[in-house]
Amino acid sequence: MIYFDTSYILKCYLNEANAELVRALAEQEPDKYSCRWARAEFFSGLKRQVREAKLTATQAGEVKREFESDEHAGVWLWLPVDDSLLDSVAARFSSWPDSVPLRTGDALHLTSAKENGFTEIYSNDKHLLAAAPHFGLIGKNVLPSS
Repeated sequence: MIYFDTSYILKCYLNEANAELVRALAEQEPDKYSCRWARAEFFSGLKRQVREAKLTATQAGEVKREFESDEHAGVWLWLPVDDSLLDSVAARFSSWPDSVPLRTGDALHLTSAKENGFTEIYSNDKHLLAAAPHFGLIGKNVLPSS
């Protein structure tokens, strides 16, 4: 059982530098989880790739179809984003130190992972990784530091 944030899910489909390291990790684990929020972020990430001319619209469509096929095959297991999770995220923001940057999407991932019994979360997002210990999680990144 492993929890990926959206940046790692995207690396499973995009030919970015060192993405093969994330794909190898994903292949080792049959149960790959993320909160359902990651699904929306995934499609936003594809749009960004097209906007930044890293993918054509046709290529993004192919990635979208592959992702949706994997979803239907149970490759990705979505944890719910419900009122309870959102209330927990809001409570964490209320007590969060002002000096530590934490974005809403990262807080959703970290809270979801923590509340669903994960002890680790995989990402290459520096803010999420830095915040992970504040949630009682170990942030892991298999990509080399840049």
